[in-house]
Amino acid sequence: MSYQRAGALQTALFSHLAADSALSALIGDALYDAVPSGTLPETYVMMGEEEAKDAADPLGQDARHDFTLSIVSTAQGFLMAKTVAAAIGQALEIAPVSLTEGRVVWLRFRKAKAQRNSETRQIDLKYRAYLAAN
Repeated sequence: MSYQRAGALQTALFSHLAADSALSALIGDALYDAVPSGTLPETYVMMGEEEAKDAADPLGQDARHDFTLSIVSTAQGFLMAKTVAAAIGQALEIAPVSLTEGRVVWLRFRKAKAQRNSETRQIDLKYRAYLAAN
């Protein structure tokens, strides 16, 4: 199993989502790897947890990466967060995510969980990507 393309996947996802005009129209540049200090926008997207597993390829270089993208919003109800979640789904389905090292063989939506916290609404989108050396 190889974890060597995890950074390339994160960079590619961040760039891909930041360049999507529909998502940008909803959240501007509020896409974070780490939530900044200070006043946050009403709705933002945060890169979340990741788990990589061996993909059992003959050379041991391919891996399945399960990752989370979280939408956090202080807007009333879930509609804004769900609209952002839909834009993310659209962005990841329409155009392929390109890595600087290796390639994304496939990228699939796995599940989502919407939850209400004390002051925020949060939707965690779970995806799985199969990454190969070439």
